[in-house]
Parts: sequence; C-alpha cells; structure tokens
Amino acid sequence: MPRIRNLVSVDDLSTAEILELFQRAKEYAKDLRAWSNVCRGRILASLFYEPSTRTRLSFESAMQRLGGGVLTAAEMSSSSAAKGESLADTVRVVSGAYADLIVLRHPSEGAARLAAEFALVPVVNAGDGSHEHPTQTLCDLYTLWIEKGRLEGLDVVLAGDLRYSRTIHSFVYALARFGANIVCVPHRGLELPEYVVRRLREEHGTEPVRADASDLGDLARESDAVYLTPNKPHQLSLFTDARVLRVDRVDAVYMTRAQTERHGDADMASRYMRLSQSAMSAAPLKEAIVMHPLPRRDEIAADLDDDPRSLYFTQAARGVPVRMAILAMLLGCLELSAEPVEHEERLFPVESGVNPCPNTNCITHTEKRHQRLGYKLTSRDPLRAACGYCAQEIPIGLVGCTTTRHFHPRDSAAARKIRPDHLVFFRDEQQALALGFSAATR
Repeated sequence: MPRIRNLVSVDDLSTAEILELFQRAKEYAKDLRAWSNVCRGRILASLFYEPSTRTRLSFESAMQRLGGGVLTAAEMSSSSAAKGESLADTVRVVSGAYADLIVLRHPSEGAARLAAEFALVPVVNAGDGSHEHPTQTLCDLYTLWIEKGRLEGLDVVLAGDLRYSRTIHSFVYALARFGANIVCVPHRGLELPEYVVRRLREEHGTEPVRADASDLGDLARESDAVYLTPNKPHQLSLFTDARVLRVDRVDAVYMTRAQTERHGDADMASRYMRLSQSAMSAAPLKEAIVMHPLPRRDEIAADLDDDPRSLYFTQAARGVPVRMAILAMLLGCLELSAEPVEHEERLFPVESGVNPCPNTNCITHTEKRHQRLGYKLTSRDPLRAACGYCAQEIPIGLVGCTTTRHFHPRDSAAARKIRPDHLVFFRDEQQALALGFSAATR
C-alpha cells in the first residue's frame, strides 16, 4: 500500500516539488474549467472547527473544478464535536469511507499532525491555531513567484501581528528556504515568537539583524524592525554596518490583521498599525506589491484597493489553482517529477506520562481522549527539545533516563549520552522525585 502523503507543514514538500506545483497551477489558471476529469469520483471532506471563508471555499472550488465532490462540515459546533467526540475519532470515521482527503482547520496547535496520525486518507492543514497554514503560504509564494519571477533574494516586509499569525509563521519558514530576506515590522508587542526565530537560525542559517527602517516612513514609525537574512554578518559588512541594516529596497509588503481571537485584546484594532497610500509613497516601497492573507479590518486603507500594486484580491483568487495542484498531487491524480522530501521528522515518545509542552493551546493538552505526547530533539549540545506537535520549545530543568531512573543537570556530560528515546524532561528536582527518579551519584 503506498504511503499516505499529508500536507501538515510546508516542510512536507521539497523545494523542487513546490516549484513544480507552481508550474502546474499556472497551467490550471489558464482555464479553470478545463480540468474536470482530473479527480473525477474523489471526495474531499472539509472539517472546519473555526470560521473560514476564503480557505474553505477555495478548497471546495478547487476540488469541484477537478471534477471531484465535496462534503462540508463548516460549523463543527453543530457536529458530534459538540457532544464531546474527539478529533481522532472524527477523522477516523470521515476517512473510513466518507472521503478520500480531509481538509482540517482547528483552533489547537498541532491538531493537523495528530489528525494525520489517525486518518486513513491524506490530511491537509488549513490552519491549526497560531501554528501553521501551509496552503496559504503556498498561495503567497505563488503570487510572489508570478509577480517577481523568482523567490531567491527578494526583500519582503512582514507587518502587523507576527506573534499570533499562523500564516506568518509558515511564510517565514518558506521564504527562508528560498533564500529571501525578511524585514519584520511588527505592531509593538506582537513580534515574531522566539521559537520561530530560533528555528530560522538553526534550520536555515537566517540571522536576525537590527534594522534601520526609517526609510519606510509611517509603516515602521512605531515598530522595532528586524532584518532576517540568509547572508552572514561578514557578507553584510560588504555593503552596510552589519549591526544595523538599512532597509532601502522592498519587493513586497505583506500586511496582517490583529489576531484578536487569539490574544483576547478586542480593543487592539482601534490602535493597530495601518498601511495607507501615503505610507506606500515611501521611496523603498514605490515598486513593492501589497499582499494580505485576508480577511482584513482597518489595517489596509480602502484607498489602496485601486492601486495596481495591491494584489490581495488577486492573491485570494490564485488560491484556487494552487489548491487544485495540491489536491491533485495528494490524491495521486498528478504525478510530479520532482523528488519528494527525503525523510519524515522523527518524534520520540514522552515516557514520563507528564506533558512537557508549555503551550496550553497545543493539541497535546486539548485532546484528552487520544492524547499523543511526543517531542523532537532540536539540539544535543546544548540539549534542547520541542513539542512534536506545536513546535514550541520544552522548558528543561533536569534530564532523566528511563533505563537507570536517574536524573542529571540538562547540560551535563551524562545527559548528552542518554539515548533520545530514553530521555525524560523535568521542570525541577521535585517533579523528578515525584515520578520515581533519583539523583545520579558521582
């Protein structure tokens, strides 16, 4: 039986696969009505535990344009979830005979990964909490690729709520993979999370540099801008002071709304940063395109809608051919010549039975009946680990070994020798002793 492919993260696709999907999407876009035989007889189930307009409709439009059918559960509060049914049980039932592919949106980070572990068909992540939104990222990359002709070396400003926007988190990982430069212009207090910055540094060699964004005028007036670049400091020093990089050229501005449903500050919208026609008149922005994942509130002025640089409605429309290509590939109706990703990320079990993930909105905390606990090792020296579902770093005070039942300081030589599948993480000595571990004797 062939391996089921899921799209839980943008990392589930190789760079070559992404570019080939873009080529196919470009073909589909020439005549969206010409492909109704590609996935004939296949059924997509959209399970949306959170509100959605564009993502859900574009997936359903894409499937129907490919000749397939759609089952919609757009308001899961009226489904068996309201009766207490677990996500795991839901996807097992739906993937049993109802559908050939599941598109899932869920408020808990890591939900798509857990769903993929139980489903019998491919699972596509349509947004899991503030974690990732890989298909939106592919749509955004596709727009940049179409408009600019390339992705490598582009300078992209990400503005607004960078902390809670799952779109931003997926997008920065993908931009880094393609060698783009990222200028972070956050609303104050909504900076890019540290775990995202750390992953960019460790996996993509992207170094954060303090940015002088004064040339961006009103857009960056209230922000502490940061420049994330794959260039090393000694390379930057060839053309600027590596400690403060001046932003004097921008290819795209990606604006995001305040994710008030995640941080609870309902009044933020009234004082949130705003992109206007006057802001876009700053010299570095004159040739930049304007993007937004939508929906928007007041963060983009209406006077920009008719500006030829504003592409957010075109960006939304392009989601259909991109998702057509994604669905066709995952359903086995489109064969790519590009090599897939080489390996899946390995998760190690959490042996203590105590959930070490600090993120209370992680699926490992919210899915009680079918709780899965797993971690990924991000570094051995120094010892660091992250939740295998939401990717947030696990706080480690002490490290235990399930074989010896001893615990050690996290940065000790003994801790570095413990096999990953024998590791246990403790907040402190009290927790270690309560779980039956003892201090290692010298």
